[in-house]
Amino acid sequence: MTGYGGRRDQARRDAITVEIGYALCSAAFAAALLFAAVAGPAFAFDLSGGVRSTLVGTGATLAAVLFTARVVSVLVRLRKDSQPSQPGRTNPDS
Repeated sequence: MTGYGGRRDQARRDAITVEIGYALCSAAFAAALLFAAVAGPAFAFDLSGGVRSTLVGTGATLAAVLFTARVVSVLVRLRKDSQPSQPGRTNPDS
């Protein structure tokens, strides 16, 4: 190792990589479920072209918003959890 903090730094980078992967996978899964729930009836039933395109467009828009919100919420939680708790010391961000 390169020093005392070498293992800890590599473990921290690995944890961040796992959290980013989790954020992307869980967001993609949630967005796919939402898209299927909103746009699914457009493909399951014989709907007119206007209604079908509206459902698909709405589903795609909501899925994109959900995907972004899920990724941001997981990564913000990661950032909050990464600040160590040190009794007796002030937080530099405060």
